[in-house]
Amino acid sequence: MLKQLIPILDWLPKYRKSWLKGDVSAGFTVGFMLLPQGMAYAMLAGMPPIHGLYAAIVPMIIYAIFGTSRALSVGPVAMDSLLVASGLGALMLPGPEAYIAAAIYLALLVGLMQFLAGSLRLGFLVNFVSQPVISGFTSAAAIVITASQLNHLLGYAIPRADYLHQQLYHAARHIDQLHWPTFLFSLSGMALILGLRRWNKAIPGALVAVILATVLVAAFDLTNTGIKVVGQIPAGLPKPALPVFDWALTKQLLPTVFTLTLVAFMEAYAIGKALELRRKDHKLLPNQELRALGLANILGSIFLAFPTAGGFSRTAVNDQSGAKTGLAALISAAFVVLTLLFLTPLLHDLPQAILASVVMVAVVGLIDLKAPRRLWKSDRADFLMLLATFLTTLLLGIMPGIAAGVLLSLGMVIFRAAAPHIAVLGKLPGSWHYRNVERFPDAVQRPEILVIRLDSQLFFANSIYFRDRLLKEAGKKGSALRLVVVDAESISFLDSTAIEMLRALHQDFEARGVALFLSGAKGPVRDAMHRSGLMDELGHEHMFVHASEAVEAWDKLIAGDDPDSDERAVQFNLRRREERLRKETKT
Repeated sequence: MLKQLIPILDWLPKYRKSWLKGDVSAGFTVGFMLLPQGMAYAMLAGMPPIHGLYAAIVPMIIYAIFGTSRALSVGPVAMDSLLVASGLGALMLPGPEAYIAAAIYLALLVGLMQFLAGSLRLGFLVNFVSQPVISGFTSAAAIVITASQLNHLLGYAIPRADYLHQQLYHAARHIDQLHWPTFLFSLSGMALILGLRRWNKAIPGALVAVILATVLVAAFDLTNTGIKVVGQIPAGLPKPALPVFDWALTKQLLPTVFTLTLVAFMEAYAIGKALELRRKDHKLLPNQELRALGLANILGSIFLAFPTAGGFSRTAVNDQSGAKTGLAALISAAFVVLTLLFLTPLLHDLPQAILASVVMVAVVGLIDLKAPRRLWKSDRADFLMLLATFLTTLLLGIMPGIAAGVLLSLGMVIFRAAAPHIAVLGKLPGSWHYRNVERFPDAVQRPEILVIRLDSQLFFANSIYFRDRLLKEAGKKGSALRLVVVDAESISFLDSTAIEMLRALHQDFEARGVALFLSGAKGPVRDAMHRSGLMDELGHEHMFVHASEAVEAWDKLIAGDDPDSDERAVQFNLRRREERLRKETKT
């Protein structure tokens, strides 16, 4: 139990010497990535660049201790940074200091929410957000993030706007103010990063671009041309301070807190699950992941970090570089600490345009062009969910996009539960198997028998739908119908509403001289029927293992080759009804 709560106690005593090379290599590689990314994502969040480095230390250390993924890299990420900027930008904060304090306080609130959700074992809720929704949201958010960097890319002020089209309009309207040196620096940075990535993925292209750009600016004094640089970065580690509780600010931040809690967990869980499926050397525990992310944000806020999560690109690099355990993350954090202690003066001339290039190259990979094409061919409903989430996020903003995606996912769950697949079955020639007549045209249906199958649980949300479909199919048989067999093989649950519906169906069919049989009922279904008394009303002799057995039993009972078989069927059902009435009178 303790090892589940503190996973480092599980892997550290088992540490192998052969793992060290991979962990050290991955640790330094990700550490190099974190320097430009951390500062770039801090600027994306509206924070001074130094806070991006603060956010890369404590959260990473805490996750290495409490997280269940061996390679997940926790720290500042583009999506969460944009959400911070979007949530805080909507508030009327008095100045930069208040903004920074609110971002740090937001990390505390998000951490508390994540830890509470993990303690209440709510990790399963992520399963209610479908992959098409995540894909649509992520692709749109990547475009929004790219647009948010236009001011650094183009070199002139673009006012922060609530909607993407407003931002693009402002950028286009003042395109005559384009600062060519900044623009060319940005394009060159993106070209260098992408070129190095294509040539050799092991080379940290973002770091190379940062170093080269900083050297050029310092050597040729390019700040005189109007290129903006990061400027003075305070050296040393952050001084711990507990954020001050503010109830009024808390109420304003709650929508952003809920959004960040969900998005951060979805990001971390998605990449962590992908690694788990491929590596299979550890098991990802969703509730422990929530607690680990929560502790990372809580303790990170004490050390001046804004909200953090698991980064897609850094995690991929961490894994590809040979990370075997959380030691790689501890090495990355140590590298950032050394940078803060000794190397911050070297970052003074780092161009903001290069940080914008780092962000834009990083988020381009989030745009998924394959998913919509695949879904258009395979599942139009999922394609429409993806498209709706994408457009909502793009046109209305990040938080409305998330809300729309979650509601669409839940709506699809409800719709599919309320209108499940129902199949009319026929017997395959020369076999005892019954199959869907729409998929097996040669399956034989008898005019006096209806065999029908529900591929779902049977409960209050779909019982009326099932009843109506069954009666519709029974109506097609007309007066010839004498037997209805419900193939319950795919039904795993019956609630009280469904039981009362079946009871009413049985009584209705019985009055019309039609027998109701069930086949393939699972244990939980039979238990529910026993407890409710429905089993006694139907009769144990009306329960069968297979639909073919039910039909065979009916044939033997009624003697289907007898010219008076219809009359015998009516008499049989009348006798069953009289027996039931006598039992009810006695009770």
